[in-house]
Amino acid sequence: MTPDSTPSGLPRQGTPDAAARTAVVVGGGLAGITAALRLADAGLRVTLVEGRPRLGGLAFSFRREGAAGELTVDNGQHVYLRCCAAYRWFLDRVEGSRLAPLQDRLDVPVLDAGTGGAPRLGRLRRTALPVPLHLAGGLARYPHLSPAERVGVARAALALKGLDPADPALDGTDFASWLRRHGQSERAVEALWDLVGVATLNARAADVSLGLAAMVFRTGLLSRPGAADIGWARVPLGTLHDTLARAALDAAGVRTVLQGRVRSVTPAPDGGWQLGLRRGGEPERRLGADAVVLAVPQDETAALLPEGALDDPGRLRAIGTSPILNVHVVYDRPVLRRPFFAALGTPVQWVFDRTDASGLTGGGQYLALSQSAAHDEIDTPAGTLRERYLPELARLLPAARSAQVRDFFVTRERTATFAPAPGVGRLRPAARTRAPGLYLAGAWTDTGWPATMEGAVRSGITAARAALSEQGRPHLDPPPAFRRGNPQQEAA
Repeated sequence: MTPDSTPSGLPRQGTPDAAARTAVVVGGGLAGITAALRLADAGLRVTLVEGRPRLGGLAFSFRREGAAGELTVDNGQHVYLRCCAAYRWFLDRVEGSRLAPLQDRLDVPVLDAGTGGAPRLGRLRRTALPVPLHLAGGLARYPHLSPAERVGVARAALALKGLDPADPALDGTDFASWLRRHGQSERAVEALWDLVGVATLNARAADVSLGLAAMVFRTGLLSRPGAADIGWARVPLGTLHDTLARAALDAAGVRTVLQGRVRSVTPAPDGGWQLGLRRGGEPERRLGADAVVLAVPQDETAALLPEGALDDPGRLRAIGTSPILNVHVVYDRPVLRRPFFAALGTPVQWVFDRTDASGLTGGGQYLALSQSAAHDEIDTPAGTLRERYLPELARLLPAARSAQVRDFFVTRERTATFAPAPGVGRLRPAARTRAPGLYLAGAWTDTGWPATMEGAVRSGITAARAALSEQGRPHLDPPPAFRRGNPQQEAA
């Protein structure tokens, strides 16, 4: 857009030599932290405003005093994959990579409790062979599918590899219909496609855009042998996304304002932007900036956008959300010998051992159950969930049958992610708005990825790149691994 076509009431872009000197980033989640670091690294004077008393967005930790003593609790279990190049950059940038290591090779224990007897253990593993042979051996030995279903899965995977996730036609189609057309049984969907898809997309196949599903499976399982190796934090998420992130921001010269609410974003009379900021009971004050990055949820973004910034700002409110429920159980003794497992034939989805990260003492074990796409249970009382999930854990883990439960509690994120429903792609906006100097970030923007930590970091990188480019500010482009549609995963 040229300055002459700038919508009425919006500030006009300066000449390329008039580089932005100041920037305000609204929102201190992974997207906002990333944008602030990138802008500060390029020489801008950056202010980061976050409404909560800590950074990290929904990937955070809190202290809890309960029957098992004081614990550091992650609000939800988060993992990443080796193909998550942007989040790996983030970990490096905040000096936290050693605290969230990756598996040497993909290995997912899967317990099937629906066999009528003792739960049966299977594993989803990979080798160092080229794609797609790297998964062939693990699939051939996967006991939760029949031989015919394994062959069918392999054929569907090859067909999926041939899809282009950026094809707009895929966005309007649901993944379940595509799987049925490619001969996938209900068991194959449960034991493989949804086992992976629910955890990564926060929705079941019937509720997922084929474009996003193709992106997840092609990138994670069918791009490089090591792309799907799993990493997770061995410390509380708050250590990575708050403590270390804040230290990195401080070192970069970013001014961080916590418990501050931006109430308005309006054009400044002399160019740039003015933001109305309120903190606690203090009177509202004005912040000026040459560039503004809105890195807050879509509804909050829609409320802050000035008129004309998007052709159709109402589409942001049309982006749905999907909940995640986390069930936390502290036993008086160890009941699980592996760091995590996934489950079939039970309401339980994924279980992680968080004992060491939580600071639990006294010889017990703390397990966190991550329940994605939890629409039916997100408002269920904790007592009802206790009656439902403790017997299921006892079915899956024989040692839990004789163990005492020292503590049981639940955390809920009702709007944990955007819903990856068919048609969502046309609703997700780009980082650059029609208003020069105003940019959008967040996993819900058009990153090409689902709502993951990777998507959030990518969005912050993209918003910062757009801001620096528009202002003519010299900067280094991110490596190719961060570019939309061109994943350059490290193979292992």
